[in-house]
Amino acid sequence: MSEDIPMRDKVEQALAIVRPLLQQDGGDVELVDITPEGVVRVRLTGRCKGCPMSQKTLKNSVEKMVLKFVPAVQRVEAVDA
Repeated sequence: MSEDIPMRDKVEQALAIVRPLLQQDGGDVELVDITPEGVVRVRLTGRCKGCPMSQKTLKNSVEKMVLKFVPAVQRVEAVDA
């Protein structure tokens, strides 16, 4: 991904890659915010919301993809609201 693309757009592109995997199981992910410290806040929706495996999905799929494409990101965390 090009350096001239804003961080928010890069994160959205990374989420677009992982989104079909979540949607296969009836879930989804949406970007809520990116802090100045590089923390990406996302909301898991659909069947992912409240799923006992949601934290594993967040770390092993969502965070892994975002960190791969956006090295400036420090971590990804889920928010409820």
